[in-house]
Amino acid sequence: MADMNNAALDTLLNVLKTSGADAWEVTDEEEKGWEFYFIRHSLDQHRVKDVRSFSVSVYKKFDDCLGRAEASIPSDASEEEMRRIVNGLCSDASYVRNPFYTLNTPSAAETETKAEKIDLESISGDFIKALASVPETETEDLNSYEIFVSEIRRRFLNSNGIDVTSVYPSSMVEAVVNARKDGHEIELYRMLKSGTCDRAQLTADLTEALTYGRDRLVTVPTPALEKMDVVFATDPSVELYRFFASKLFTSVVYRGMSDWKIGDMVAPKNMTMRAVRSLSNSSRNFAYDEEGAPIRDLTLIDHGKAVSYMGSRQFAQYLGMDSSFIASNIVVDGGTESAADLRTGDFLEVVEFSDFQVDLITGDIAGEIRLAYLHQGGKVTPVCGGSVSGSFPELSKTMRFSKESRQYNTMLIPSVTRLQGVTVTGIEND
Repeated sequence: MADMNNAALDTLLNVLKTSGADAWEVTDEEEKGWEFYFIRHSLDQHRVKDVRSFSVSVYKKFDDCLGRAEASIPSDASEEEMRRIVNGLCSDASYVRNPFYTLNTPSAAETETKAEKIDLESISGDFIKALASVPETETEDLNSYEIFVSEIRRRFLNSNGIDVTSVYPSSMVEAVVNARKDGHEIELYRMLKSGTCDRAQLTADLTEALTYGRDRLVTVPTPALEKMDVVFATDPSVELYRFFASKLFTSVVYRGMSDWKIGDMVAPKNMTMRAVRSLSNSSRNFAYDEEGAPIRDLTLIDHGKAVSYMGSRQFAQYLGMDSSFIASNIVVDGGTESAADLRTGDFLEVVEFSDFQVDLITGDIAGEIRLAYLHQGGKVTPVCGGSVSGSFPELSKTMRFSKESRQYNTMLIPSVTRLQGVTVTGIEND
């Protein structure tokens, strides 16, 4: 099988080298995985996955312009089919006129993980044991769950001589939580991604979901609160911190969707944000990005000040940068208060949204409340309905965030974030 795999790649490379393309890139990705489908805690199905595909980009030069076109090619495609697709890409690329830029050249990563075989059996066993240990009750339980565990081998090559390979684990759990009370029932869905299995964190996440399911059944309508402090302590928090990171992408800056300049104060003075090469149990721990550039640790925001951009080779060059990379993991720290301190006084802690978004260009936040806890006058009331909104660039000026952290796959961020003066629309106003 290895010889057949190498033969397919060799054929594709020969097609590219003789195609007339001025430059090219190939990503050869193979995923071997195990999949489990449980109803309650009974195994319903078990599948083995072994797929391989090629992603190809070709480039054509025209004076001071560079055209690019890309496509996926099945690994079992014939040479004739490969040539047909590549010739079509060369034709398509000839109609594109991007300002000229060059592809990455070979450069060694600062640190690399040893390419070792991923133990799918052990990782799968950890997930199954963790899900079996979730503390269910007669009224709150796991309705069903699916486990996906993979070993991904990604090899990247380009016409400038780059040939690098990354091997890493990638896992996902999809779970449906059920809660029942007085003839009423509700379901909550969870999709949790990681590298391998953090049994303690997975159990805690799903135990938390069971509690939210129980409380969702006893909510009252969200009252009209007008302006209120809002606390974020679940996965919607990621969108707040992703806003800061996205504003520093080279593509976003070049296209005018961000006016952030290096040296500007763009975040609270105590916030530091870093792109990191490796993050414990992330599903994206690899030494090279999808363009073959070495990934390194890089400070993006230092005590509130923008200090670095990150992103693709193309837009980095447009901004006059000598080198750049596409970050895989982000760490945010700098909080000075405890999670408990941030949960004092009157506030609304929203833990479930029907949808929550932070607009990349305007910074406007908007979310429909599915479950929140209203802390007011010393009393805690589960509420549902209504929405939160506001301008995050304004709200971030007084945002507070905890010393404690929580990981959401590729992002390690403060576990609790508090925004002051958020507009909260009550359900009676909808």
